[in-house]
Amino acid sequence: MKTREEVQQKIADILVSDFEVDAAGLKPETNLFTELDLDSIDAVDLVVRIQRETGKKVNPEDFRQIRTLADVTDAVFKLING
Repeated sequence: MKTREEVQQKIADILVSDFEVDAAGLKPETNLFTELDLDSIDAVDLVVRIQRETGKKVNPEDFRQIRTLADVTDAVFKLING
């Protein structure tokens, strides 16, 4: 996952496989909570999965303000390239 597009695609794949989200509805501006009905437990599960995929420790503070797929993409891109 070197490019922002690769990161976004990987996150989308995780949302589809682990959270049974419809891939057709995923756009950068898709709100994870209001549009995909994820809750706080799902958010924790997503962070754990991201840690497993990247091999990097996720700072929970970096994920507190995340609301959209683009927000997650930006945070993970920064994590793996920062």
